Amino acid sequence: MRIAILPDEATIASVAADRIEALYQRKPEFVIGLATGSTPLPLYAELIERYKAGRLSFAHARSYNLDEYIGLPEDHYEGYANFIHRNLVDHVDFAPGAAHGPNAWTGDSHAAAAAYDQAIKDAGGIDLQVLGIGSDGHIGFNEPAGSLTSRTHVGVLTDQTRRDNSRFFDGDITAVPTHCITQGLGTIMEARENLMIATGENKADAVRELIEGPISQRWPATILQMHDNTIVLLDRAAASRLEMVDFYNEVWEKEQLPL
Repeated sequence: MRIAILPDEATIASVAADRIEALYQRKPEFVIGLATGSTPLPLYAELIERYKAGRLSFAHARSYNLDEYIGLPEDHYEGYANFIHRNLVDHVDFAPGAAHGPNAWTGDSHAAAAAYDQAIKDAGGIDLQVLGIGSDGHIGFNEPAGSLTSRTHVGVLTDQTRRDNSRFFDGDITAVPTHCITQGLGTIMEARENLMIATGENKADAVRELIEGPISQRWPATILQMHDNTIVLLDRAAASRLEMVDFYNEVWEKEQLPL
């Protein structure tokens, strides 16, 4: 796990976009996993600008969302398929049908979850997975106390997660769904590269556990300590409870030097 503590969201977005641009340059037909929520929005805006500048293309790429709510109408503004089209897919050159998400409207969500997991395998797996982290340490919608080896599955959203997400539903927690389809931790761990972004002091406890705590179901993201190619991009607020900041800064700076 490599840690970068950066000055602001714009710098984080630039560094994250550098990783995706480098992936495009070596593999134009890349498969990318996309996170939703507010954290990755600066990254998606940066990717759109780089596409417009001719620096990267999604013409041969495929994307797979991390998760989708169960219980929202398919055309609901806050549905994650609609979110990713609104904030990235519709602004770049993805081919029709190349952007994928769990199908939460089949009437059999468990079968849909299994089919989505298989679809990711059939695509050759995720080359780079964009991740955020919840204040309780969840990634995707893998909530505390779940399996550390889970596959894509139907999940129950905790009250904490629903409170956190209620800001997208006019502050009304009762409007936030109670269930979802989410990539499992085992699925996420099969990505060839994981790119975690965390900003804000409300993520500081989860970030501390992610990086310096023990691997635990209490903090699901800690399983990423076992991944051999994970980069964590933090602002100073999210990194504010880490003990080894000087070490992380030194290592990151030296890694940027040519060898």
